[in-house]
Amino acid sequence: CFECCIKCLGGIPYASLIATILLYAGVALFCGCGHEALSGTVNILQTYFEMARTAGDTLDVFTMIDIFKYVIYGIAAAFFVYGILLMVEGFFTTGAIKDLYGDFKITTCGRCVSAWFIMLTYLFMLAWLGVTAFTSLPVYMYFNLWTICRNTTLVEGANLCLDLRQFGIVTIGEEKKICTVSENFLRMCESTELNMTFHLFIVALAGAGAAVIAMVHYLMVLSANWAYVKDACRMQKYEDIKSKEEQELHDIHSTRSKERLNAYT
Repeated sequence: CFECCIKCLGGIPYASLIATILLYAGVALFCGCGHEALSGTVNILQTYFEMARTAGDTLDVFTMIDIFKYVIYGIAAAFFVYGILLMVEGFFTTGAIKDLYGDFKITTCGRCVSAWFIMLTYLFMLAWLGVTAFTSLPVYMYFNLWTICRNTTLVEGANLCLDLRQFGIVTIGEEKKICTVSENFLRMCESTELNMTFHLFIVALAGAGAAVIAMVHYLMVLSANWAYVKDACRMQKYEDIKSKEEQELHDIHSTRSKERLNAYT
């Protein structure tokens, strides 16, 4: 039983397992915290900036936030499945599986699947880099707002304003700004909702960064697996040629032995 457990533990692709855990953690942080941060942003815009949803099919900031939420749902589902596929690929290409279940044949399909995963993971890494850069934008905006709240408590009589038009949240024709002398600004700075939303976006940014690191880790693992499959394929061809040559030598030796026996007889 102990030897069986040791063999089973030796068959686990630990590099792929670490990358999968890191990927799931990063995607969970990004999706969960990002979703809650978007909901907090909607409450802040409606409560303190006095913005309302436009009727009809107009593409406003609230519609964009709803679209981002659906994108988050899709990211969570897609990368949950992709992590499982990469783990399965790691199990099939790790060297310990050969020791557990005996020798196996390297097929052209297996090599194509490994190459396909390398290309797909590289594209996903670039996509997560874009997501990380995009997630830094709300972090920057909330940092400006958080800094204005801190400056009002340090500098008395300062009249600082934040205009949503400079961030592209509203059109140029709409004037949606909030200043330090207004009551809404003071209530927003005193509330915990602003601080919570700001930190949720920071955690979502950290989750996107963790997903990028996981993709890089997967690229290293898949490249190592590809090299192993390539070497195993060459070794397999060498063993096939060697076995054929040995069989031919055995046949020649058997034929000569029969000829000598017949000649003696």
